[in-house]
Amino acid sequence: MAVRDALLALLTAGPAYGFQLHGGLEARTGGRRQVNVGQTYATLERLGKQRLIEPAGVTDDGLPLYCLTASGTAAATAWFDGADASGADPWDEMVDRVLIALSLPDVDGLAVARAEIDRWRVRRDDAAALASASTSETTAAADGAEPEADARDAEAELARLAAAADVAVADAALGWLQTVAAASAERLAFAPRATRPKRGRRPAPPAPG
Repeated sequence: MAVRDALLALLTAGPAYGFQLHGGLEARTGGRRQVNVGQTYATLERLGKQRLIEPAGVTDDGLPLYCLTASGTAAATAWFDGADASGADPWDEMVDRVLIALSLPDVDGLAVARAEIDRWRVRRDDAAALASASTSETTAAADGAEPEADARDAEAELARLAAAADVAVADAALGWLQTVAAASAERLAFAPRATRPKRGRRPAPPAPG
């Protein structure tokens, strides 16, 4: 999961300040995601330059607040709808997306989980088809008389094993998602916590351009 997507997702709950978002990321992923506080602030700065967030005033004690722009809201919605970060691992994206969605009062976490079930069923079917095709290639290579038949046989077997691994991951994902679907989502959502930083900098709002 990209920290960018997580912070945008958290801001769907309303304006928040940097340290609040930093703590919310860890809490709403069940402790899976712990990032350096400096990375949180650096990401917020980039999101401001990308015009995905904008200043939203300050707290009573002077902490700068951030909120989503229209583009930021669209990006957060796309992530909840299944748009994975570039190069991200589908398993990590799925787990973090579902946990964060379940934790937010105004997001239908079970709908997010059900959509993930549909995507992982497709992934499983695709991987199973590849595994079957690779098995057929292995048999054909073993029956051939070409000098490189053994090498092709090994490559096909490696492809079959890789596809079998993808099937296993998909099965695990579907099993976990079924557990999520059976959970009581109402007990998992909570409002943003107004945790105050004990010390450290109070960053200026992101630059507008």
